[in-house]
Amino acid sequence: MPRRRTSSSSSSTGSTTGTTAPTTAPRNRTPQPVRIRRRSFGDFVKAFFAFLALAVLLVGVPGALATQIGWPLPSGVPSLDWLQQEITVDTFLNILTVVVWLAWAQFTACVLVEMKAALSGVGVPGRVPGAGPSQLLARQLVAALLLVGATAASFTPGLSQLGQSGYDAHQKPTVASAQQTPGFFAQQQEQAADTAAALAEQASHAASHADAGGSTAKQGDTKYYRIQPPEGRHHDSLWEIAERHLGDGRRYKEIFELNKDRIQPDGSKLSEASLIRPGWIMEMPGDARGGELVEMPDEAPNVSPDVQQQIADYAQTGDHAQGGGSGAQGGGHEHAGGGPSASQVSLPEQRPAPDSGHQQATGVDAESESSFGLPEALLGAPLLAAGLLGALGRRRRQALWQSAFGAVGGRRGMEPPTPSGDAQDVQDALLVGADPEGVRLLDRSLRGLAASLAEESRALPVVYAAWLSNGDLHLQLAQPAGKPPAPWQQGQDQTFWMLARTDAERYEDVDTAAPYPGLVSLGTMDDSRLLLNLEAVPGIVSLSGREADRAAVFASVAAELATNGWSDRMTITLVGFGQDLTPLAPNRIRHLEDVEALVETMEAETRQRRGALGAAGHDSVLTGRTGPAQHTRWAPHLVLLAAQPSAEDAVKLAELAADASRLGIGYLVGTETGDLPGAAWEMEITGQGKLLAPLLGLELDAQLLPAAQQQAVVELFVDADPENRPEGDPANRPPFLVDISEQGRPAVYARLVGPYEIIGLDTPDGERSALLHEALALLLLHREGVHPRVLSSALWPRGVTDDVRNALLDRLRDWLGADPDGTPRLGTDGSGRLTLAKSVVSDLDVLRSLYHEATQGKGVGSRAVRGRLLTDALVLVRGPLLADRPEGRYRWLTHEIVDAQLPLLVADTGLALCEFHMEKNRAEKAIEALNAALRTAPADERLWHELLRATHATGDMSRLTSLATDLIGRSGARGLPPRTEALLDELLPTWRDAIAAVG
Repeated sequence: MPRRRTSSSSSSTGSTTGTTAPTTAPRNRTPQPVRIRRRSFGDFVKAFFAFLALAVLLVGVPGALATQIGWPLPSGVPSLDWLQQEITVDTFLNILTVVVWLAWAQFTACVLVEMKAALSGVGVPGRVPGAGPSQLLARQLVAALLLVGATAASFTPGLSQLGQSGYDAHQKPTVASAQQTPGFFAQQQEQAADTAAALAEQASHAASHADAGGSTAKQGDTKYYRIQPPEGRHHDSLWEIAERHLGDGRRYKEIFELNKDRIQPDGSKLSEASLIRPGWIMEMPGDARGGELVEMPDEAPNVSPDVQQQIADYAQTGDHAQGGGSGAQGGGHEHAGGGPSASQVSLPEQRPAPDSGHQQATGVDAESESSFGLPEALLGAPLLAAGLLGALGRRRRQALWQSAFGAVGGRRGMEPPTPSGDAQDVQDALLVGADPEGVRLLDRSLRGLAASLAEESRALPVVYAAWLSNGDLHLQLAQPAGKPPAPWQQGQDQTFWMLARTDAERYEDVDTAAPYPGLVSLGTMDDSRLLLNLEAVPGIVSLSGREADRAAVFASVAAELATNGWSDRMTITLVGFGQDLTPLAPNRIRHLEDVEALVETMEAETRQRRGALGAAGHDSVLTGRTGPAQHTRWAPHLVLLAAQPSAEDAVKLAELAADASRLGIGYLVGTETGDLPGAAWEMEITGQGKLLAPLLGLELDAQLLPAAQQQAVVELFVDADPENRPEGDPANRPPFLVDISEQGRPAVYARLVGPYEIIGLDTPDGERSALLHEALALLLLHREGVHPRVLSSALWPRGVTDDVRNALLDRLRDWLGADPDGTPRLGTDGSGRLTLAKSVVSDLDVLRSLYHEATQGKGVGSRAVRGRLLTDALVLVRGPLLADRPEGRYRWLTHEIVDAQLPLLVADTGLALCEFHMEKNRAEKAIEALNAALRTAPADERLWHELLRATHATGDMSRLTSLATDLIGRSGARGLPPRTEALLDELLPTWRDAIAAVG
């Protein structure tokens, strides 16, 4: 389940990339999800009869003709009298024999063409003129014969060396890549897929054996690590070993595979990755780095002779000593226990190559536990989750600004509601499953491609689909479009363009329209994620299956289209949806009542788009998107019809969809029967969550959004709108209030507003101090509780194992300690979420409590109390939130709105204190309060307005002019906001002339 791909720390990444030699393996990797099953007895029977049929047709037929009838044509040139002779039985037989000879020649040509295409593994077989049924028969016979013929080739010495050069342990053979990328040309490729994949398997095995031989040659360079004894409650783990010495904790599997079932010095064996003992020896991958490693046991001065001997003995039990083929990197496939078997073509390497610290992975993948009740549908939909999470954050920020500037009366400083129940579970699932980095790279890659093609004056190619595999992006084109612009590369054939993740990360933001906004996730096939370009389909995409299953697919598609980050504008028309999804994106989504209204709307839309394209001189919307009007026109219109249309309406939709792809209109239509007129691509959703498209060669694990999750997601968006809150709701009340009296002094006090400091706890020792501080900050910002999965995904965006996370929680509990009554300061609530005791407090909690008490508590009835509380609150403000946080950490803050809440809270406090002082005409005190607030909220226009008024109240016009000059300098090319200009006109009518004279 792909999601955030940021490195766990900049230092670890840097060390990995800085010490590893770049690989020379070809990077033209394409998704390879088609598995090759083991050959059954029936396959051999089919192959035997196919061999007999080919022998009879290729050898028997010409042999029988030659021996029984002879050469049918005359030996010389016939005269005109020959045409006037009577047609005898012999003449008829001779003519028939000529026809049979011609048919045999045509069939032989078909066999040769099919055999060449199957064995070469490249491209689609050529078409023999006039040989439709004959070539189909030849294709089936050749495929059946080579089905087992390629498998038997593994016993042939010559084939065992096929593909030995040019591959490494992390690169799949090109022939396998060429035939196994799931795509929409699978029907034409399937006749050669089994053969090419089987040959590729032999090449892969040959390459792995070659690597094993190389490992033997370089046995002296093998590195070893000795498991360290525990320090306190911390025990060594394979994850942390991999993180320290390989730069990526997820590579612990390589260490496990290298050492599995080998005898350790104490006589036991490694059987589970989480069960290791001090004193054990671990052979490490060749690119391991770090001072604790031992390269040459006999040349290790700091290692005792006994340990040297143990390592030397252990080295003799490795695969390289036994002739195994796992290689120094753990092999190219999984061993027993869930991975592909030896008879299957292995998938693209799921971990990063030694020279890369990046990989498409998730915390979900690394966690073997259950999901603690979180919705699995959202945990496995990283792009959808990222879109929903980003849109939800924008909606909440918008609500905060509306409240702050009075768009919703009487609700200044509104605290967003804390979700509960299903909505809370869905929010946690979004936080765990979201992959915003993947969305960012996908968006930049597509826009970068469009910009590069525009620079070369080339049109955008029609893209049917995109595959995300290992972070690499593969575009499947409708037809060959020439050489792709750098850094894009040619894929498995001319209809695939590929961009490696490392190249995508070099892209910057470009000012160009989104070229393929209609891409939407449908599901995964063996860890490769398919995005279908709905607007490019030449006709309707139909979806059959049970109504509830179809609804879950439609909801997922609609939600991702409405919130995705790789499109600018679009219209999504929904018909037949039970849940109103408009709150997700009111500017994109519209619901229509029935199919009749849809047909009427789309007829008008189709006419309008045809006319607009003709007037602009474009043949399709793709050419228009790279032109001057790219930001204002040619946005896609995607129609999602979940209800079964009538036969008459289905025909009308088919007519409208016939030219839809050229116009940027896409149709996804549900059907109960699976038989829909005009359906270009037919899919079916099963009750087991499989999305099937047999004619396209697809069997996906479908991306779904079931009804319960739909409702919870919509609830999150509805609650984020302040206008939907009931009257009298205590919107201003903070979620956690502290006792601000002397008796309420906390046991642990964390200063988050400004540089991060903790009072009341000793600073943790070692490299885990940063993790403990970050975990505590996350818990302090979420007093309602934090799900363990959310905590682990925040601290380790690329994933972590259960034992590592649990060990950190144990250390966090020990660090925080317990209250005097023995209650641990880190506990769990009824839902299993982590919560902090009330004795653990942050300055942000105190700041909220002081402002609340000053404006809604004791300060309302006492001016002196209000002034003291507001002054105390403003003293707490030392800068932005977590001002000195290290680079690469606290990435989870991008999903929070506290970065918007804090400036508004500080601004509200400064404004309230300014008002307090101006009531007594203390302008200098008011200016001091406003300046203090501006240090944390420099962009708040309200603070500048009050600062202008307070400065004007001093009567110092030169000071007011200086302030106006400063404001103009801050505004830059955009100029002053209209309200600020109007206020200056009121307070300083000559401000324009004065500023012009100054500057």
